[in-house]
Amino acid sequence: MISRLTILFSLLLIISNIPHSLQEEVTISVQSVTTIARTDWNFICATLDWWPPEKCNYNMCPWGKSSIINLNLNNTILNNAIKAFSSLRIRLGGSLQDQVIYNVGRNLPPCHSFEKLKEGLFGFSTGCLDMPRWDKLNEVLSKAGAVLTFGLNALYGRAKVPSTSLYVGDWDSTNARELINYTISKNYKIDSWELGNELSGGGIGARVEVEQYGKDLIALKALIDELYQKSSSKPKILAPGGFFDQAWFNKMLQITGPDVVNGVTHHIYNLGGGDDKGILQKILDPYYLDYIVQTFKNVALTIRNFGPWSSSWVGEAGGAYNSGAKGVSNTFVNSFWYLDQLGMASVFGHKVYCRQTLIGGNYALLNTTNFKPNPDYYSALLWSKLMGPEVLQTLHDGSPYLRAYTHCAKNKAGVTMLLINLSNSTTFNVSVKNDMNLYPPKMGKISTSEILEQGEREEYHLTPKHGKLQSRVVLLNGKQLKLTHTKDIPEINPISSGPHPNATVQISPLSILFVRFKDFRAPACPVKN
Repeated sequence: MISRLTILFSLLLIISNIPHSLQEEVTISVQSVTTIARTDWNFICATLDWWPPEKCNYNMCPWGKSSIINLNLNNTILNNAIKAFSSLRIRLGGSLQDQVIYNVGRNLPPCHSFEKLKEGLFGFSTGCLDMPRWDKLNEVLSKAGAVLTFGLNALYGRAKVPSTSLYVGDWDSTNARELINYTISKNYKIDSWELGNELSGGGIGARVEVEQYGKDLIALKALIDELYQKSSSKPKILAPGGFFDQAWFNKMLQITGPDVVNGVTHHIYNLGGGDDKGILQKILDPYYLDYIVQTFKNVALTIRNFGPWSSSWVGEAGGAYNSGAKGVSNTFVNSFWYLDQLGMASVFGHKVYCRQTLIGGNYALLNTTNFKPNPDYYSALLWSKLMGPEVLQTLHDGSPYLRAYTHCAKNKAGVTMLLINLSNSTTFNVSVKNDMNLYPPKMGKISTSEILEQGEREEYHLTPKHGKLQSRVVLLNGKQLKLTHTKDIPEINPISSGPHPNATVQISPLSILFVRFKDFRAPACPVKN
């Protein structure tokens, strides 16, 4: 009779021989004949906000001197970080923008710095943008190659209904007119003007009824047409810069009519508050990440049904609201959420995705204190360099913990695929097939008319230092990404692979991979050498 000790020893022996990482074979199909969507060339966008150092959440004050007003614009790392994108889109705006006075023109109300004010909107007084600062912003950001969006004060001239968050009355465009006039006189190029911040629907802190807001947008359009009538090009108008409320957004487009709103901007903070103890688990849960898909789809429906002349933008997204989650938003693990968001937004036809923030708060791409890039900065940079505007349908038959997105390669031949492995135990061995079927099958099914991709490829594997998900250091192909001794952004180089028949692409647990298939023949992609 076998003893219990012998059985126990045998079980331990079996368990010890089980590999720590499971293996799963996955086939990914890329439908290459037609695109399903197209982003702007400057899809990647980051924000600069108005928050002063006194902005605090959860007994932390993470903003320091990072605002539009007090940021050190001469910082070498900051300038190099922007230049690395060639043409990074930057949105200047945020919660306090509807309290900013532009210090230009006559008959102005008092123009002073933001101060703590208990009865003020978001606990602050009105603030001031002086023209020397506006000059400096335009000079530095333009020199760095940035494409600028500026958020206008949409509450100027309105009255607050007592004991409510509702503001009534027409928007007074006098101060905005003076700022825009000054901007034109200086030949500063503003790509787009946005009216207000988070005033739509129920609003955040303040709100404006859609009928009134639509009327104000028509007034802004007339103002832009008047002031830019001698210019070779006119800036776009963006609206409403708030959380998506389908009925409100639909009505806004119905009221304004064709060619008023060029970009419909909505905000996303789908991970909850920065003090939520479950944020890390949410980021690694594919089912949770998918909850936002319906919002992306509904925004696309709103554009199609009520504003086909317009386009959808994510105007602000930080994952966790109230300045982000310290130890999560500024670490490697956040890139799982961020890159998945970029992929989903692209699939659902969004032209631009603005990350809150470039610098400031816990969710910044750059460290607020020393300006060094956080992991998400490098994720954004890789996307910007590798993922072209053309989006290709990408399907696979594997686990939901493997996310896959494919675009035509940017500035190069072939296609670039983004793979995100949310599993903590499974290595995915990926075979990629080129579906040349002109009439692709229904979503979720893989065509039988496919070619196995066997050509050369370039791989960019992203992992955290020492395997710690909450590390602020990211490794590219096993090597730490860090600033050079001259404070330049490091070179982003792949590991290359020659043609390998039947070769698979391997992505390790809890890692991210960009891979360019150099020889992938996609009729939907522009011809490049």
